[in-house]
Amino acid sequence: MTARVLVAGIGNIFLGDDGFGPEVVRTMPAPADDSVRIVDYGIRGMHLAYDLLEPWTALVLVDALPNRGSPGRLEVLRAEPEPDRPADLDAHGMDPAAVFAGVRALGGTVPPTVVVGCQVLTVAEGIGLSEPVAAAVGPAIETVAEVLATLRAERAEV
Repeated sequence: MTARVLVAGIGNIFLGDDGFGPEVVRTMPAPADDSVRIVDYGIRGMHLAYDLLEPWTALVLVDALPNRGSPGRLEVLRAEPEPDRPADLDAHGMDPAAVFAGVRALGGTVPPTVVVGCQVLTVAEGIGLSEPVAAAVGPAIETVAEVLATLRAERAEV
């Protein structure tokens, strides 16, 4: 079976820097083959949960991270779903932990997940990214490409 990776941009474009994930995936070049699917999910958590019922090798979430003092700083994290969290999925919201619980409630399995996140400056109402977060879009695209290469290499070792 060919490795399949879902790259999911998540966030609310109407809340400033929370729109980071959608902006990154909107700007990313099309994948070279069908082993990678890039989707802007925005705040459609239920849509992501249903798509995760397909057999994915890995999931890469691109998202805004809470402001911890360094707006525009990128972080790469391995996400560990909470196994006992109840499925409190909001069809019009995007809480990754709730999405993961929803996938399990629907009978699916959450694939290994990597988060490419960016520290925000503001999530105040308004469309558009702050300057430091907008400057991180290009480097985030490069980081996603590096994560995909790492995932391919890990898969090749198996």
